[in-house]
Amino acid sequence: MTIGHVNPRFRLEDQGITGLGEVHYNLMEPALVEAALRRGEGRLGKGGALLVTTGKFTGRSPKDKHVVKTDSVADKIWWENNAAMSPEGFDALYADMIEHMKGRDYFVQDLMAGADPAHSIDVRMVTELAWHGLFIRHMLRRPDRSDLDDFTADWTVINCPSFQANPERHNCRSETVIAMNFDKKVILIGGTEYAGENKKSVFTLLNYLLPEKGIMPMHCSANHAVGNPVDTAIFFGLSGTGKTTLSADPARVLIGDDEHGWSDRGTFNFEGGCYAKTISLSPEAEPEIFATTSKFGTVIENMVFDPETFELDFEDDSLTANMRAAYPLEYISNASATALGGHPKNIIMLTCDAFGVLPPIARLTPAQAMYHFLSGFTSKVAGTERGVTEPEPTFSTCFGAPFMPRRPEVYGNLLRDKIAQHGATCWLVNTGWTGGAYGTGNRMPIKATRALLTAALDGTLAEVTFRKDPNFGFDVPVDVPGVPQMLLDPRRTWDDKAAYDKQAAKLVQMFAENFAKYVPYIDEDVKAAAIG
Repeated sequence: MTIGHVNPRFRLEDQGITGLGEVHYNLMEPALVEAALRRGEGRLGKGGALLVTTGKFTGRSPKDKHVVKTDSVADKIWWENNAAMSPEGFDALYADMIEHMKGRDYFVQDLMAGADPAHSIDVRMVTELAWHGLFIRHMLRRPDRSDLDDFTADWTVINCPSFQANPERHNCRSETVIAMNFDKKVILIGGTEYAGENKKSVFTLLNYLLPEKGIMPMHCSANHAVGNPVDTAIFFGLSGTGKTTLSADPARVLIGDDEHGWSDRGTFNFEGGCYAKTISLSPEAEPEIFATTSKFGTVIENMVFDPETFELDFEDDSLTANMRAAYPLEYISNASATALGGHPKNIIMLTCDAFGVLPPIARLTPAQAMYHFLSGFTSKVAGTERGVTEPEPTFSTCFGAPFMPRRPEVYGNLLRDKIAQHGATCWLVNTGWTGGAYGTGNRMPIKATRALLTAALDGTLAEVTFRKDPNFGFDVPVDVPGVPQMLLDPRRTWDDKAAYDKQAAKLVQMFAENFAKYVPYIDEDVKAAAIG
């Protein structure tokens, strides 16, 4: 039974998917909320937000993500980082999942990935859960209703949490599976209710497709100056480093909070919404994001709430520290209507340094920028992946290794070339610890980070005096108005200076050991910028 608005020539039956129960096509937000509540998938929170939990999985499962190893992609995929699945395993997985789906109700959303129409792709998302349909409707870009009459998908994603994979039969690692088949243009997701797998599977897809068009796909947030899209800034960083928080600057226009492309035309958002971490969210520090948690249709994921008042508890991480809110971009008052910007004038690489060694901001040369981009040093913060319960120092190349199907140098070279062509200034910003490592020091004050970013973006920082960091070789400002001078020199914030020196030497060695694997693939200027 077909319900909703769909191209009559492109129903699931036309794709060979038959025998399902009710199929709900392109329901809008109120209908999706109604369906989720009727099916017992969540509760209606204050302001009409939808409160859901994701069960066993409250973060991504990167080790369960597979690429089907076909002849067309065999020599293009970074197999050290992407688990292979045989074509036969995928075919069995597809057949078994479709058989499992028979007789069950499903929700279909026909959406777009990419705000620039010259580079967007059409994606059909088929979800077992109504609230997943609402989630992805927020996260991807919604075509005009009239365009649905002729919509045909470039790619189809099928998400069936109740399906359990068979590792032996399906050539995968566990009962949880995310499988991408570039030949058949199908992505299958099973065994997990965590909604982030939906959006990250599409991001991974774009990370494969766009470099062949000379477009740099980026795990970054982006904003631009009010009335001046040419003054665009991008913020690279893994989950929990501050991409969403720092790009939501009331003095600038938000392009997007997580995934963007950099083409010959400028910057464009892949998405139509935001997926913000809500742990310790406050109306004082982040009023715009906080306000979305009580707006109609916002998906509140894995947050504890009062059973009588439905008040959200922003400090209770008993379900997970990776509690989230998913909402459309227009819920942020200063969001761009077009989600387009100019060529980045400033590139900020965000790192969450759990060692307490890095300064709050440093200026990078183009070669240093490529070095730090390929290194991707940060700390995985609690909850973003299964098993991470406290900050864990890690190197995630391109600030997004789990989503990179191609070798890192492909993205690094694209970034280097675009920086050279457009003359962007690059900054490394530490939102992690100061005054000591995790457990001893404190998180970098967000007010200081915002003040330093404002100074970088408005050009003030270019006028101050810099010193050369003895450990990493980049330039660090000595004195910035509105920022405690001691904070700019991390060694001074430690009570035990010898302990800082030991910790810094340890981190330098970690950088050197991690980067050794890239040395055969990079140019001499980047080798010269290497640390250690």
